[in-house]
Amino acid sequence: MEQKTLAKWLKIILIGLGICGLAVYFAVIPSYGISLRTEYPEFSNRFWPWLIFLWLTAVPCYSALVLGWKIASGIGNDRSFTERNAGYLKWISWLAAGDTAFFFLGNLALLFANMSHPGIVLLSLLIVFVGTAAAVAAAALSRLVKKAAALQEQSDLTI
Repeated sequence: MEQKTLAKWLKIILIGLGICGLAVYFAVIPSYGISLRTEYPEFSNRFWPWLIFLWLTAVPCYSALVLGWKIASGIGNDRSFTERNAGYLKWISWLAAGDTAFFFLGNLALLFANMSHPGIVLLSLLIVFVGTAAAVAAAALSRLVKKAAALQEQSDLTI
């Protein structure tokens, strides 16, 4: 697959992820919260804290999508293995790790504020695992891209 084609497909995937994220964060989650608030009026005071908390978790996700777009642009310009792309991947790793920690600590804070249930915190461990796996994968890719960039630079100097 050519670089420009690969970059185009990556950008299409990133746009799809962004649209799916918007649908989840601004349609699915609020409507689910509204239905829970309607069914269980005693939990109505938990709606806005949870909704704002979940919206805040979207900020690092969309920041990572922007960095992914920059990486795809670099790939399209035939600059796949560069220090810049390695840096972007490292930032994505930090964003994933930070968002994962924020999500878990936020769940604990809502639990201690009596706005959550212990089962929700236990279920959130699955999301924490996925976030940690994404952070580790991005960090590993960052390291590999950095090594490949160094090898490519050495190869360019040899020629």
